[in-house]
Amino acid sequence: MKMVFRWYGTGNDTVTLRQIKQIPGVEGIVWALHDVPAGEEWPLEKLMAYKEEADRYGLHLEVVESVNVHEDIKLGLPSRDVYIENYKRTIAKLASVGVKTICYNFMPVFDWVRTDLFKEMEDGSTALFLDKAKIDNMDPAELVERIANDLDFTMPGWEPERLKLLSPLFEKYKSVSEEDLWNNLQYFLEQIIPVAEQYDIKMAIHPDDPPWPIFGLPRIMTGRESIRRLLRLVDSPYNGVTLCSGSLGANPANDIVAMVREFAGRIPFAHIRNVRVYENGDFIETSHRTQDGTVDIAGIVRAYYETGYTGYARPDHGRHIWDERCRPGYGLYDRALGIMYLWGAWDAMAAGERGDAR
Repeated sequence: MKMVFRWYGTGNDTVTLRQIKQIPGVEGIVWALHDVPAGEEWPLEKLMAYKEEADRYGLHLEVVESVNVHEDIKLGLPSRDVYIENYKRTIAKLASVGVKTICYNFMPVFDWVRTDLFKEMEDGSTALFLDKAKIDNMDPAELVERIANDLDFTMPGWEPERLKLLSPLFEKYKSVSEEDLWNNLQYFLEQIIPVAEQYDIKMAIHPDDPPWPIFGLPRIMTGRESIRRLLRLVDSPYNGVTLCSGSLGANPANDIVAMVREFAGRIPFAHIRNVRVYENGDFIETSHRTQDGTVDIAGIVRAYYETGYTGYARPDHGRHIWDERCRPGYGLYDRALGIMYLWGAWDAMAAGERGDAR
């Protein structure tokens, strides 16, 4: 398991590369060009600037999250071919700075949805929270206004240029079914995967967050069967999944441990985090500790260990603790604690295997 840490860049993150370097076992950063709109080709000079910063601290750039997929590709519009060509050229440029994995998603309009970015927990920390009944009965424009008022940073999936197009996008998706979305994903992958193979970069789709339809929009990456279907669309080791235990874990019917064991060879990137799911369908993001949530984090780490996982992993979201002011879910302290919990579980299994009683 190769540990990495998501970073949003100088001036766009409260966490510094110097701090990330001090977290035990972290080898690289998970990054992206957040100021480049979806569909545009990434400029090489900006990629090189990121590489220079990372090199200064001995951190690699092997995982990108995300090279966003333009909505015209998801909608299957004739204009999609222009954006797919831009995507191909971006893949080639990313290879030149050492990228090995691209995380992306195929969620219409919203990359992720929560109703509260700073929900207070019993211990006084705050975390990302979803009120399911509220989402089921809320106008999406109301949610956008609510989230925008709480944001001090640009958040992936909630970029201003995307939110301005909300009404027209919803109108376009009215005629798009889940099967249409699957067909459009297959078209995209059939174009992209040969290029990924050429440049030795693995594509890793992120599950839908939450893993069910919202606001009448189709959602297709929701569980075990959908991952099986994805991997059949283009049967290549370069067509894989970012297995996110938190996104999939919002539905307690998803057996994440079983998914790790079944798909281990097609998981180039793992997001490992916990959520507590309530009986009414609400969920809140918790510490990584297994007992604090609904997801069997210890079992997930065991499954990765026992399948000989050598891909990338990151602690994903964390709570906001010790009065830290940070972008929602992406502070330093709780994610660093999460890494140490994951390493502790991993090291305990290694010691057990060796019969090390120390």
